[in-house]
Amino acid sequence: MKTNFLTKERMRAYLPAALAVGITVSMVFFPEEAFGAAVKGLEIWWHVVFPALLPFFIGSELLMGLGVVHGLGVLLEPLMRPLFRVPGEGSFVMAMGLASGYPIGAILSARLRRDGICTKTEGERLMSFTNTADPLFMSGAVAVGMLGLPQVGFTIMAAHYLSSITTGLFLRFYGKNEPQLPEKRTRDSILGRAVNALYTARQNDGRNFGELMGDAIRNSINSLLLVGGFIILFSVIIRLFTVLGLVDILGMAAMKILGPLGLDSSLVPAIISGIFEVDLGCELVSKAPAIVPLSQKIMTTSAIIAWSGISVHGQVASVISDTDLKITPFIFARILHAVLAAAFTWLLMGPFSAVTSLPVFAAFLPQSNLTFLQRTVQMSRLFIFVSMGLLALGLVINLSRSVRVAVFRR
Repeated sequence: MKTNFLTKERMRAYLPAALAVGITVSMVFFPEEAFGAAVKGLEIWWHVVFPALLPFFIGSELLMGLGVVHGLGVLLEPLMRPLFRVPGEGSFVMAMGLASGYPIGAILSARLRRDGICTKTEGERLMSFTNTADPLFMSGAVAVGMLGLPQVGFTIMAAHYLSSITTGLFLRFYGKNEPQLPEKRTRDSILGRAVNALYTARQNDGRNFGELMGDAIRNSINSLLLVGGFIILFSVIIRLFTVLGLVDILGMAAMKILGPLGLDSSLVPAIISGIFEVDLGCELVSKAPAIVPLSQKIMTTSAIIAWSGISVHGQVASVISDTDLKITPFIFARILHAVLAAAFTWLLMGPFSAVTSLPVFAAFLPQSNLTFLQRTVQMSRLFIFVSMGLLALGLVINLSRSVRVAVFRR
């Protein structure tokens, strides 16, 4: 019997193998280029990503183990369920994702799914709109460090977060016919249920604080090493693709699609690089000629940040590999997020004139030359601020519901 070597299943095995061989051979022929790209990726990870994510990784692990997230979930269930059709614990995932950057949104979503706190569909919804860039990266590294325009930092951040929340609102219709976990109803007040949820989760965890702290640090470092590996790998791949001329070929294909929309051709290499790795894509936007309209540069930057790069997609796929969550909804959400981010940027720079009407915010945005310690301290403060803000929001919702019930009974 003759074997068919071109079946769909076999091609799925052949293509990754061929790509891996091609990259390996390219590194042999271009060792200096590969080494330089690896060092650059390592610098980005160590100076930007590591200090930005470490406080949130450790803090999130601690709050999950201590049951605080479960208590917040009960308090914020009335907000998250109607808006995004995810459990109240999703509020913590959303806040941490918006504040700290990718891929913590996917990591926490996968954690909720493993613990049975959300359904498969809810987990896919959650990770698809909570995986965002951190504010220090957008306002400091991109706006100040790369573009040299502090005044556009607020525009990029506002467009990014508005488009993320809008994506979440769209995703509530994803799997709308799928069953949801039933809400646990008791005669206790919502505050009483929150306290009980915290206590129950803490009892179920069972680890003492020393063991919990050790696990939090170990798991956080392992996750950060995974993120660093992806950043370095894709930094090398993009550089090799550039040397081999593949970026130019992809650029010509992209220009046929984006050219009719009025996109300047000098931004195409940045878009191609941004498809793979967000930091490198944003850096190439900053190197575009001065004659390129500023609005196009910022819209392209916003779209690249929202897309987040195949490097981040690979990180997410790795994080959720031991769950039943699928990567497909995440990828479609990234496309939607990128389109919405570019649209919101156009609105903020055009009809709403965010760049010209809000220059005062530039003085409050972080600088690009933060040291490792300064960045870690700033992100630690942000983690505490966001956590306390979530608690305050939950208490406000609880008090407002209590007032409405009292008024109704009268």
